[in-house]
Amino acid sequence: MALLVEQFRTGGDRNFGYLAADEESRLAFIVDASYDPRSIVHAATARGYSVRYIFSTHSHQDHTCGNDLAGRLTGLEPLLYGSTCPLTGIRVLDGACFPLGAHELALIHTPGHTPDSICLYSGGSLFTGDTLFVGKVGGTATDDDARSEYDSLHKKLLTLPPETTLWPGHDYGLRPVSDIGTERMTNPFLMRADVAGFIELKRNWAAYKKEHGIA
Repeated sequence: MALLVEQFRTGGDRNFGYLAADEESRLAFIVDASYDPRSIVHAATARGYSVRYIFSTHSHQDHTCGNDLAGRLTGLEPLLYGSTCPLTGIRVLDGACFPLGAHELALIHTPGHTPDSICLYSGGSLFTGDTLFVGKVGGTATDDDARSEYDSLHKKLLTLPPETTLWPGHDYGLRPVSDIGTERMTNPFLMRADVAGFIELKRNWAAYKKEHGIA
């Protein structure tokens, strides 16, 4: 059965939040409720979903600021990297799998933008937070962080099937959704030949954007 995904513009700096559900069981999870958890929880109720999990893709305030309210509205404990789900006893670590009806929700640890960044993969959909955007990648503070992000992208995310739908944490690209195959062929950061080229592009991104007319 399909994974049903709804994308929400939650405010902030063009933040996206998500509601995703197993079509048959109507079990659902929320990703990055951020500035508008109420709309996401109300949508779940209206669609007859039972929210099973709340995840934040990393600990930056613009992705976690709605967690307290989301928790109060659902009775659930929002989960970040390293936390343990009270319902399942499963710890949010790389490779962990959370049951969701006919689906499993796989956790992928993708350090780089932050040490605790995660992506969530289920039913052909990948929720990337601030690790991978449409046509761009997440910001990094140091060259070491950039190397970690490069590894996260190439050793983990780009190993997924090309048809995998990419749901980013912000509306920073030319469109609000993409797929792994398209990003592999068109995202300038993913097209760098090696990590040195990746870091060089990060250092010169402003000039590259101006040269190529990227907003």
